[in-house]
Amino acid sequence: MRTLLILNDAPYGSERTYNGARLAGALAKQPGSEVKVFLIGDAAAAAHTKQKVPTGFYNLEVMLGSVVNRGGVIGVCGTCMDARGVGVDDLIAGAHRSSLDELAQWTAWADKVLVF
Repeated sequence: MRTLLILNDAPYGSERTYNGARLAGALAKQPGSEVKVFLIGDAAAAAHTKQKVPTGFYNLEVMLGSVVNRGGVIGVCGTCMDARGVGVDDLIAGAHRSSLDELAQWTAWADKVLVF
């Protein structure tokens, strides 16, 4: 199954991006599953490296990294990165600067599209 998750909310404050990342990680563990995650709007900050969160609190850098480690792909809206001052060198390993054109391609590719 090919699944695309589109995450919109800021990485912290709301649990929507957290829950989308949790689901992406669970799907990436499934045999035969292909997962792509597109971060748009405030979710673009979720792929920022060197996140510092309180002990015991979830860390989206780690969560998205585990999706990548299981073969998942993370795309980050380039326009959204620019608006938030996030550079390519600020992205976690395995994430890349993306575009709405790539999101359109991924949407056509996917069997299921989930939006958080």
